[in-house]
Amino acid sequence: MPRRNLVALMIVAILSILGLQAGLAAQRDEGTEMYGLFVDAVEQVESNYVRSVSRKELLESALKGMLQHLDPHSSYINNTEWKQFRGNHIEGKFGGIGIQIQIDPDTRRLIVAAPMVGTPAYNAGVLPGDEILQIDDQSTEDLDLDKVVELLQGRPGTKVKLLIRHEQAEKPETITLSRAIIDVPSVLGDSRKADDSWDFMLDKENKIGYIRITSFVQNTYEELKKAVEELKEQGMKALILDLRSNPGGLLSVAVDVSDLFVEEGRIVSTKGRNSPEKVFEAHKEGTYSGFPMAILINHGSASASEIVSACLQDHDRAVIVGERSFGKGSVQNIIELDDGASVLKLTVATYWRPSGKNIHRFKNATEKDEWGVKPNDGMEVKFTIDDFIAWAKDRKDRDRQVHGLKPKGAAGDAKDEKKPEQKAEKKDDKKSEPKPFVDRQLNKALEVVKQKLTGEAKEQAKEIKE
Repeated sequence: MPRRNLVALMIVAILSILGLQAGLAAQRDEGTEMYGLFVDAVEQVESNYVRSVSRKELLESALKGMLQHLDPHSSYINNTEWKQFRGNHIEGKFGGIGIQIQIDPDTRRLIVAAPMVGTPAYNAGVLPGDEILQIDDQSTEDLDLDKVVELLQGRPGTKVKLLIRHEQAEKPETITLSRAIIDVPSVLGDSRKADDSWDFMLDKENKIGYIRITSFVQNTYEELKKAVEELKEQGMKALILDLRSNPGGLLSVAVDVSDLFVEEGRIVSTKGRNSPEKVFEAHKEGTYSGFPMAILINHGSASASEIVSACLQDHDRAVIVGERSFGKGSVQNIIELDDGASVLKLTVATYWRPSGKNIHRFKNATEKDEWGVKPNDGMEVKFTIDDFIAWAKDRKDRDRQVHGLKPKGAAGDAKDEKKPEQKAEKKDDKKSEPKPFVDRQLNKALEVVKQKLTGEAKEQAKEIKE
């Protein structure tokens, strides 16, 4: 078969899978003309581009470009990307060693940002700030993060060898780790206990709990129930739910999380072009009620975060504090291609809050239009760009602090050997240290729930007196 005909058949097959074949004769004629144009372009690239490009690479790029044209949330995900996407964004787990990594912007070295508590890396003594020099004898120099992740992740039970250099250590150390299923926690606290587990009781005097949800994955619902139960055992009287910079996740999990705090009524509804309206309702059984709540959101709170915050706001279950949310009110379905080897993440519906108001920020929408979730009256606390960067850095720095790991050869071991002039220099350095970050949004949420607790206490006292 001529190469031109073969390419044309491949393109028609791909577009047939995507459901983009035209139904009318005129549309078919137009489509056939465009298929021919596309085939010509592919052949020109294959024959004349400055470097050799595989046909698979060209066709995958075409698929990605077509879907990106539809909206920012539809995409084509190939086999390799699908494995990572499924593990990280849907299941919340993957086979690996349990470290967060980054490339130092100045030195371009691969650095451990933080080990995840209870993982193979944590148990082996891998520390924040460690430099990874080699992975299975392959130098990490000039490797991008995607390649590093590919080398570190693998089938549970398999081995991976790392050459690492601890901060302040003279020589690197070789360690061999067994990969394991890594459950990425999506429910976190503000600070850690002595055993490195999260402490969810933010204000121990007033019994105010604090729970962060970083994404809505399969294990979020059970993690959240466990955290709330722990707080209830400690006598929790109020709860702050922090959804700031939470990009969303699974619609079903957002519905389940909302159902934990709302006894009855609509949680959310979805409407699609080829499907009838679907309504999700709350159930009284298993609901956590009887305590005031505040929810923190910002411009990075999207999708599932907006479902939860909009639901609890419309039902007067929680006060929304912070900034207007992102405005992503669309639902993406995962559609398998090629027997599941690759997938489409395709926008198929929009979702609407219990009040019936729109959440999605459509193209060309203005600040005056109805979209997203806004803080309650008087509850808006805006962050400047500098404030946001400082908050994100402070949060990341404190999340990395683990107490169970002590760097070998730590500076504190040689503290007494320092010369007087060195101590004086250190003292001067302290004067130039930046002030601790003050989280005005969190402080406002604390103020809100404290006021509600005070009001409830006064009402109770009045009833007793009467």
